[in-house]
Amino acid sequence: MEEMEEELKCPVCGSFYREPIILPCSHNICQACARNILVQTPESESPQSRRASGSGVSDYDYLDLDKMSLYSEADSGYGSYGGFASAPTTPCQKSPNGVRVFPPAMPPPATHLSPALASVPRNSCITCPQCHRSLILDDRGLRGFPKNRVLEGVIDRYQQSKAAALKCQLCEKAPKEATVMCEQCDVFYCDPCRLRCHPPRGPLAKHRLVPPAQGRVSRRLSPRKVSTCTDHELENHSMYCVQCKMPVCYQCLEEGKHSSHEVKALGAMWKLHKSQLSQALNGLSDRAKEAKEFLVQLRNMVQQIQENSVEFEACLVAQCDALIDALNRRKAQLLARVNKEHEHKLKVVRDQISHCTVKLRQTTGLMEYCLEVIKENDPSGFLQISDALIRRVHLTEDQWGKGTLTPRMTTDFDLSLDNSPLLQSIHQLDFVQMKTSSPVPATPILQLEECCTHNNSATLSWKQPPLSTVPAEGYILELDDGNGGQFREVYVGKETMCTVDGLHFNSTYNARIKAFNKTGVSQYSKTLVLQTSEVAWFAFDPGSAHSDIIFSNDNLTVTCSSYDDRVVLGKTGFSKGVHYWELTVDRYDNHPDPAFGVARNNVMKDVMLGKDDKAWAMYVDNNRSWFMHNNSHTNRTEGGITKGATIGVLLDLNRKTLTFFINDEQQGPIAFENVEGLFFPAVSLNRNVQVTLHTGIPVPDCYSSRASIA
Repeated sequence: MEEMEEELKCPVCGSFYREPIILPCSHNICQACARNILVQTPESESPQSRRASGSGVSDYDYLDLDKMSLYSEADSGYGSYGGFASAPTTPCQKSPNGVRVFPPAMPPPATHLSPALASVPRNSCITCPQCHRSLILDDRGLRGFPKNRVLEGVIDRYQQSKAAALKCQLCEKAPKEATVMCEQCDVFYCDPCRLRCHPPRGPLAKHRLVPPAQGRVSRRLSPRKVSTCTDHELENHSMYCVQCKMPVCYQCLEEGKHSSHEVKALGAMWKLHKSQLSQALNGLSDRAKEAKEFLVQLRNMVQQIQENSVEFEACLVAQCDALIDALNRRKAQLLARVNKEHEHKLKVVRDQISHCTVKLRQTTGLMEYCLEVIKENDPSGFLQISDALIRRVHLTEDQWGKGTLTPRMTTDFDLSLDNSPLLQSIHQLDFVQMKTSSPVPATPILQLEECCTHNNSATLSWKQPPLSTVPAEGYILELDDGNGGQFREVYVGKETMCTVDGLHFNSTYNARIKAFNKTGVSQYSKTLVLQTSEVAWFAFDPGSAHSDIIFSNDNLTVTCSSYDDRVVLGKTGFSKGVHYWELTVDRYDNHPDPAFGVARNNVMKDVMLGKDDKAWAMYVDNNRSWFMHNNSHTNRTEGGITKGATIGVLLDLNRKTLTFFINDEQQGPIAFENVEGLFFPAVSLNRNVQVTLHTGIPVPDCYSSRASIA
């Protein structure tokens, strides 16, 4: 249980959570600490101003998501959130846990309420102290975050288990320490009082006696308060929205907030997520068991290395003493080399022990925390944190791979001394063999003729040198961020070819490779410079499209078999740069309303594009067009389409805008601003429309000239 304590402490104050709330990034924070790290943002970044501009997509707007990411989700296989990008540059502080936090921009106003419940300043912003993601609060302030009652329950049980020992309730003078508790009598007994007052016979023989700690927990556990809705405090949670991944009440459903979402019974989803977390814990438990056995093996290796070292030194000293005075100076040199090998082996093994011990402690703490969470009887509270816990369990299990549980050093000293010819050549005395049995592999060679880039993907190929006699157990491929930044591992394995997808368009990457075996890693290969495509070439994606979509012309032409609108996405996603593509109308019957634009990967596929909050689109008929996002129609513009018309879509993620063109003329104003994140080209149509996609097109000249002026 002690290893779980780190999971129960606030990253800001370093103490046990008090009234913890759950941030949208799934991390927890004390309600009072959350208020302490609020900062005030400019009026232009408030949720109201963003919604007025038509770009607000949720109650909590993250600030400059691409600036905060070293790599976006689509543009690389790896990424990490950086710091607080666009909020005011307030000096950092450090919490007792060493986590960066931001102090409030101004002292909180005087109020008769407690600091945690007082109203927050207008346009307040909070930064998660763990992942550093920032968001702007809406009018509800901190009340808009759900409370983590499951975590409170776990902390209560943990603190109870650490409390002082319970005393017998029947001792007349000085109460002795209780040894059992009767669940039926609800009384704590010491051994003498149990034998005297609660003999195991008659009706008392059927009573259940439990340890005092277990009895204390069962006595203090009481039915928790029924979870209430954040938006409707008088309504209890009764259902679970699968898309939003949150419990909801009947009033939420009646108001239509989740009308197009899949909603399931709260109890069923509670049991399902408990089952998923339990299954994930089984795999992690096996890893933890292997890690414990591995630590035992490493500790035994330390002792074995010590014994082998002593034995080897004694043998060496005996041989050197036989050579009398002529060998004394050489003997000292040889001993120094042996001691160096000894220290090297110990250092490698001890470093591995330290690393594995820390990782095992973190794994065990997470396991104990998850087991305590599973004991909770609050479905909605459990479901609020279950997804994040399941992801953490899988991530921790994956971290035990890649040779983590394999010793990096052998216990044997691969040295031998041949003293037969040394009386005649004392000054040439040396070890015959030094680590020749297990050297590191040779540096891999990149095969330039097989390395290439396509769109935003890069393929690299390598091989071992022709004369290399040391086999490699695997290879590590590293790429930088496309801007000359630090290298990151993108592949670890035995293959000699790898394709890396999701890179930035029109960017220059540096790549290098190294080999490894049990002994160690080789030197890096020469650095290879890779240039991704300036423009994107892509087709429609049959894998993610609605089943009614009909594909032809190598997936460049689409139509539909239904009279209802159906959505199809492009294969390539964008989160950085300027991208332009066009669609020509091959068939247009009965004046339908096709829609063109961009969407998230999880957009609804059975309604017109722009009906939900995952798509930004322009729908158009034969006379006029509208912009639509989250079923909000804006900017009606005259001018429609016919057969043969060309629709252009310009996504400028540098300026965070989306613009549309019809027949090479801009249609209306800039359609959407402040668009950021990962977007896929998207179209919705029915059986009366057929369109063909054209990619690899440069940005229109009229837009380029305006952008240069701006």
